[in-house]
Amino acid sequence: MVNTLAPETTGRVHGPRAAGPVVDGRSRTRPRRRQAVVAYLFLAPTLLFFAVFLILPLGFAILLSMSRWAGFDLGDIDPVGLDNFTGLFVDGSTFLAPILTNTLLFALGTVALALAGSVLVATCIDKLRFQGLWRTLYFLPIVTTVVAIGNVWKYMYEPGGLVNGVLNALGLGSVAFLQDPDIALPSVVVVQAWASVGTAILILTAGLKSIPESYYEAAALDGAGPVTVFWKITLPLLRPSLLFVCITQFITGLQSFALIIVMTKGGPGDATNVAALEMYRQAFSYGDWGTASAAAFVLFVVVLVVTLVQLWIFRRKGEDT
Repeated sequence: MVNTLAPETTGRVHGPRAAGPVVDGRSRTRPRRRQAVVAYLFLAPTLLFFAVFLILPLGFAILLSMSRWAGFDLGDIDPVGLDNFTGLFVDGSTFLAPILTNTLLFALGTVALALAGSVLVATCIDKLRFQGLWRTLYFLPIVTTVVAIGNVWKYMYEPGGLVNGVLNALGLGSVAFLQDPDIALPSVVVVQAWASVGTAILILTAGLKSIPESYYEAAALDGAGPVTVFWKITLPLLRPSLLFVCITQFITGLQSFALIIVMTKGGPGDATNVAALEMYRQAFSYGDWGTASAAAFVLFVVVLVVTLVQLWIFRRKGEDT
């Protein structure tokens, strides 16, 4: 007897339904939508925080940079276009020189001194006992308030202070560190570098610990001296840490004004006046929030350009950031 159902059964096995039941596209997307909703609900507090404290102030700053406002009634905001930006660079304006020039010199001096000092100290600490104690001692200025550091160094720079006392003991005359326009800015740079060297030391000591000892052992077998080892092994392998320290220190130097306002208040004259301090003055002392906001965006562009240049330099030297 011939089984007439065999062809039909075979057709069902090899038919389009043999791959299994068809799942509706809507039923697939529903769980994903639910997961996305739950994820955004968890992210909502963080997104709200950034919207309130980052996006809204940024938008308001952009509005103020193209307006004239005294800082009281929002109804008094007067749009002026790009006049605030052009006013920063017209003839007779002090923003480009000496204010922006002082800002760059302050940041460059801070980075140079802090980087050189931290590399030297970190290399020495790496070869000493009780390394944790030394790192803690050098880190103490970081946890000290800027007001305390500024006032202590201000008294040390006085004619009867510690620094001039040491100079007098060496047979040298007293120096008006904070009163001489030619010396005031370098004097504050020294304090800023001293106060920020602790963080750089921690980062560089961590970088030194990541260098394999086998490199130094191979160099010792080849008869390499300490100077050669430092320039050929230590310094190139510290490049990632140096890049991080250089960028962070430069950004901090460009944005600093608290130490300057404590020690010199921007004087004598405009010898120590920097961009952040000028922004503070324009907004809170002169009531010109438009000019202050425009100066803030100019400083942002300077920070961005300097950071990109630093990254480009390190990449050309073989460091892939």
